[in-house]
Amino acid sequence: MTIAADLILPDRGQDATLIHLVNTESFEGFAKNLSGPQRAALAGQKFTGGGYQVGIVPDGEHWFAVGGVADPEDLSSWCLAKLAESLPAGTYRLADVKAGPAMFGWLTAQYRFDRYLSDDSTEGPRVLLTEDVAKIDLVTAEAQAASLVRDLVNTPAEDMGPAALEAEAERIAKEQDAKVEVTRGDALEEGFPMVHAVGRAAERKHAPRLIELTWGKEDHPRVAIVGKGVCFDSGGLDIKPSRGMLLMKKDMGGAAHALALAELVMKAGLKVRLHCIVPAVENAIAGNAFRPGDVLASRKGLSVEIGNTDAEGRLILGDALTLASEHEPDFIIDFATLTGAARVAVGPDLPALFTRRDNTAEALISAGKAHDDEPWRLPLHQGYSEWLKSDIADTNNTHTNGFAGASVAALFLDKFVGDDIDWAHFDTFAWRPAAKPGRSKGGAALGLRAAFHTLRGRYG
Repeated sequence: MTIAADLILPDRGQDATLIHLVNTESFEGFAKNLSGPQRAALAGQKFTGGGYQVGIVPDGEHWFAVGGVADPEDLSSWCLAKLAESLPAGTYRLADVKAGPAMFGWLTAQYRFDRYLSDDSTEGPRVLLTEDVAKIDLVTAEAQAASLVRDLVNTPAEDMGPAALEAEAERIAKEQDAKVEVTRGDALEEGFPMVHAVGRAAERKHAPRLIELTWGKEDHPRVAIVGKGVCFDSGGLDIKPSRGMLLMKKDMGGAAHALALAELVMKAGLKVRLHCIVPAVENAIAGNAFRPGDVLASRKGLSVEIGNTDAEGRLILGDALTLASEHEPDFIIDFATLTGAARVAVGPDLPALFTRRDNTAEALISAGKAHDDEPWRLPLHQGYSEWLKSDIADTNNTHTNGFAGASVAALFLDKFVGDDIDWAHFDTFAWRPAAKPGRSKGGAALGLRAAFHTLRGRYG
């Protein structure tokens, strides 16, 4: 479900229900101005001004709402999310404050993944009126991008295979006047041999492909956005246990981020020559699956020994990053649900970030903090690259000592990025294991806003 474009509207004096924002410190003073029955109504709802609390207060023949936030004068993205989830359908305006960044959470709170529901009884919509008219289009586009990530990741692999990712790229290109080129199936073997090797065991309807989307003026700085599109990961012949396979519909989360970010860049009209690359495969098991111990060719010319077929995402990204580098871009950003080690290191809420340049990391972290989408930098420590040595090939695709798994995976990718190119790698979870206001359980955009606002700051 994409976020509707009319959930936030300019305030032109329309009839609307007021929302008052308080916190635990200001609630007592606020309550003094209420009537006895109104105070009793809030007491009956156990409303104290705590974060994410919602209260309904009778006011003659009408009513108003009260929401608890950390600081009514400094709203975050999620301050209005619980209100947008809990209030009855209708039109609302804030009393005394501007929504600002909280408009984002108002929108994302109304996301529902209803594709497979025969009866969607969700009440809505809840419309917010605002005087911040200039911000409506941008915040709506950001919420729609986050919604797209969630939609793509939430969709089961049978309906979200490589062909479906190609169809999504075609939709974006048609709507944004971009161009799509696709290399499919056995045609990949010559130019993108690692993409072909990983995806060749899938049945024909899920045949592998390399999707390229280009947009913008040729004389603008080139920016490449690359996304890992493993639409389902069985682990290959190094097969995952059943519990490890259960969430593997989300292993194309990097591709979802890349496509959503590309569309957001185009909607914002950033002054870039955009090159979005999605290698899309299913890591399946069949008689022609690639094997542990095989040595694969790569577009870069490096030979790669396969230490583990379940470390396949870095293989397809290697070919894609090589392609991106051939055009000598000003900046490459890639997204991938790459390692469990990143989740051990930083948990599900924070995307792990790797960069070659300190100032790039600082910009991404600063943009993330400013938009409630903070990444956490992990080391791209070259000393660990020796763990990828192979006795028979230029490199192995994995290491065996169990240390620094996210860093070692990033170092493998680093081999395929051109020298001196500014590069950022997000090892993102793309999933929320438990719901929070504005952030439902399931597919999640993590690192998307940090990346977009960094690009907007550079090229806006």
